[in-house]
Amino acid sequence: MAKLYFNFSSMNAGKTTVLLQSAHNYRERGMTPLLFTPKLDDRYGEGWIKSRIGLQSRATIFTAEDDLFEITRAHLEDHNIHCVLVDEAQFLTRDQVYQLSEIVDRLNIPVLCFGLRTDFQGELFEGSKYLLAWADQLTEIKTICHTGRKANMVVRVDDQGYAIKEGAQIEIGGNERYVSVSRAEFKNVFIGGQRIKFIEPVPGESDGENTPEDEQDGGRLL
Repeated sequence: MAKLYFNFSSMNAGKTTVLLQSAHNYRERGMTPLLFTPKLDDRYGEGWIKSRIGLQSRATIFTAEDDLFEITRAHLEDHNIHCVLVDEAQFLTRDQVYQLSEIVDRLNIPVLCFGLRTDFQGELFEGSKYLLAWADQLTEIKTICHTGRKANMVVRVDDQGYAIKEGAQIEIGGNERYVSVSRAEFKNVFIGGQRIKFIEPVPGESDGENTPEDEQDGGRLL
């Protein structure tokens, strides 16, 4: 039986990588996934989903006015859809979360949503709020805070590392301005006014080097 899934996390936990791997798994088995990405997220070009580690795939763009149930039903007139995958699901509206539940309940197609739970002020996004309320299955994709604790919140910081407490909820790009932190660190930085500790990534053994597969295929297109 099809279900509505919400896979949530703080930033840079690998949500998009998991989404693209899921799409690859369906295609590898001769099945067709339908991928959605919000129009407002055009960091990698309109209609593309791309992960930080280089995986990418074409996707159907949507705006807040689009009916995702009707778009999916229109695709079904051309070919079977075996799964629906939604990137940046926090940007969904309440109505669109309901439409996704209709895809599950009326079309019997599983829907997997991936997104943030809360914004830089610790408040729920609209899409996340209703996915938390209505999804059949909730899964947290975990990442870590620089303190070593689980990171389950996000802060938006300025160039000096101090929390920005006001501004638009949605700001596309500028990942360097967002830091995933634990709840305790969020309190220290956002409420207590402490400066965030910037961490330089530790390079991996393969960072900056092409693997034989990269040289042969020029990267992976899912």
